[in-house]
Amino acid sequence: MSSLRPRQSLSSHGLLVTALIVLAGLPTAVRAAQQDEIQVYADDIAKPGDYGLELHLNTTPSGRTSPDYPGEITNDHGFRFTPEFSYGLTSDVELGLYLPLLVDNRDEYHFVGVKYRLKWLPIRPSEDGEGWFLGTNSELSRVGYKFSESPWTTELRPIVGYKGKDFLFAFNPILDWNLSNGLQSWEPDFVPSLKLTHEITKGLSGGIEYYSDMGKLAHIEPWDKQDNRIYGVVDVDMKPLVLNFGVGRGLTEAADKWTIKAIIEVPINELLNKH
Repeated sequence: MSSLRPRQSLSSHGLLVTALIVLAGLPTAVRAAQQDEIQVYADDIAKPGDYGLELHLNTTPSGRTSPDYPGEITNDHGFRFTPEFSYGLTSDVELGLYLPLLVDNRDEYHFVGVKYRLKWLPIRPSEDGEGWFLGTNSELSRVGYKFSESPWTTELRPIVGYKGKDFLFAFNPILDWNLSNGLQSWEPDFVPSLKLTHEITKGLSGGIEYYSDMGKLAHIEPWDKQDNRIYGVVDVDMKPLVLNFGVGRGLTEAADKWTIKAIIEVPINELLNKH
């Protein structure tokens, strides 16, 4: 949701059909985790020297109540607030920092931990252009045991998609590794996500986002053990108002039943330039 830099553009035909085929082939629902961000990465990246601030907000009116391990705080009736700070290091590289906070179902406040990320997006269309985008996002996280059985984790998020004249398709086949508490393994968890939106009018798009936790990459969990959710989403880009809003529905018992989320972009560069 941050500003874009002009890059090379590739043309394509029939991508909407391809996107729908990919979506239909994804399984539905794995174990839910603390949702500090519910977002599919697309062709957004900060310009060199620019700062960014996004506020990730989400709540679960009806969610999973049984913990996956002793002491876990589940998502049910929780509210999560995560400031995400970013900085454009080069035209292709962006640094990020998450500071997730949580209010649980007992109205108790928690500082979840710290997450660092590095986004690399060497292929993308110009800000107003069309074409493919391709890159990766890497994360290193340290959170409390109440929020993850493995406090240290790392993530590799490939970013691939296509921005058309009036639509956006993005796919993140995410790989997660646990790094602590005896849970280390070379085999990652497979946590794919997908986004498909269509422009309704200038600055306003609507569509779907899909999130899945399928278990270990080489040992995909059975359907009823998976945590898959589908969201109806709206994207607004009418500066200074830039936001993503969605309502999610879990598709199996292992997933939270209902989740509401929003991502609000704060115009931090404009605020800084005034001083």
